[in-house]
Amino acid sequence: MQPLHLEVTSVQIPTRRTAEYSVEMEYIGAAVVGAGLAVVGVPAAVAGLGFAAGGIAAGSIGSGLMSAAAIANGGGVAAGSAVAVLQAVGAGGLSAAGTALTGAVGAAAGAAAAAYNG
Repeated sequence: MQPLHLEVTSVQIPTRRTAEYSVEMEYIGAAVVGAGLAVVGVPAAVAGLGFAAGGIAAGSIGSGLMSAAAIANGGGVAAGSAVAVLQAVGAGGLSAAGTALTGAVGAAAGAAAAAYNG
């Protein structure tokens, strides 16, 4: 009996590189980038407005918003108002739910931008 000799010169590996697959991956990539930018960018933007861990920075946009909110509410800032929420984010960052929501909105915006530009 003679030994069996096999020679493999090339191997074809099936891939799913279709036009639809490429478009799907483009949307997924854009969604991931959008989510990442939103989760990092929102707290940075809030800090840029003057809402910080130590309070609202004097002379900032945040201090102007707080002043307007206090005047509109008879001297105080209403709990749950935009100024109160921004100050909470500035003081402690986004909560887990806030991070999830921000990421989801960023992902949707990224995918929408990819669809619009695609």
